[in-house]
Amino acid sequence: MSEFACIAILIPCHNEEATIAKVVSDFKAVLPRADIYMYDNNSKDNTNEVARGAGAMVRTEVRLGKGNVVRRMFADVEADVYVLVDGDDTYDPTIAPLLIRKLVDDGLDVVSGRRVAAGGGAYRSGHVLGNRLLTALAVMMFRLKIADMLTGYRVMSRRFVKSFPGTAEGFSIEAELAVHAGRLLMPIAEVDTSYNERPHGSVSKLNTWRDGFRILFTIAKLVREERPLVFFAGIFALLALLSLVLGTPVVLQYLKTGLVPRLPTAVLSMGLMLLAFLSLASGLILDTVTRGRWELKRLAYLAIKGPQDLKLP
Repeated sequence: MSEFACIAILIPCHNEEATIAKVVSDFKAVLPRADIYMYDNNSKDNTNEVARGAGAMVRTEVRLGKGNVVRRMFADVEADVYVLVDGDDTYDPTIAPLLIRKLVDDGLDVVSGRRVAAGGGAYRSGHVLGNRLLTALAVMMFRLKIADMLTGYRVMSRRFVKSFPGTAEGFSIEAELAVHAGRLLMPIAEVDTSYNERPHGSVSKLNTWRDGFRILFTIAKLVREERPLVFFAGIFALLALLSLVLGTPVVLQYLKTGLVPRLPTAVLSMGLMLLAFLSLASGLILDTVTRGRWELKRLAYLAIKGPQDLKLP
């Protein structure tokens, strides 16, 4: 490859006037050849003006939510390597060249910054616990090889970005990014990076409980879409167990007396068992369909050239 790789830094922002100038200038210092895009998501402060003054290319996405912004970024921006980072000045920009070098040298599709708190207030205990639980659930459901699913600092190849469908709207986009890489068997890696406290005047947009449940529901939705047999087999087991609990006493009573004194319970038990097997049949059918969809997505991903032949400055 004769020309240097095109690197794009993507910064989704909502009311980050206090930090965006420093984020842009810091990344310009460590990656002077990179194009920096700041996508504003209905900010009520001067985020736009400050980012433009710092040298970023400013664009807007009116649909509120980080997932909507990331989806728009991936669709609009053309590059060979993408650096996705939050605009709150909590991530270390100096490690970006190392992440990019690892992506290219090792032929990877994603290199994530695994957060290591640099201060006592940088990574709240509730967020740490929630991240561990949600990451563990995703690892179990999708056989992922990650320790920090919800990091906001990722370096990605073009074929990852352009093969990512993206349906999440809010912070659950992080879970969808991780599952996309895992399901398509993409080569990925994590690198420890310092995670700093928000500067004075910057306010977190993350609500621990609300966004935690949204991420949980996103994982459940992804299990239904990507592993339907597991999802519907779980429903089968629940309905079948409930049917057995309700129906066993009725059957025992019939065997003992020849009578069915609780007919409504017997009908309900039979109905639940029928629903259980319908759920299992749905899972088996959808699993075959999903396999075909997976093969098509895998072929679309492989049709885009990987990062291993890129030339870095």
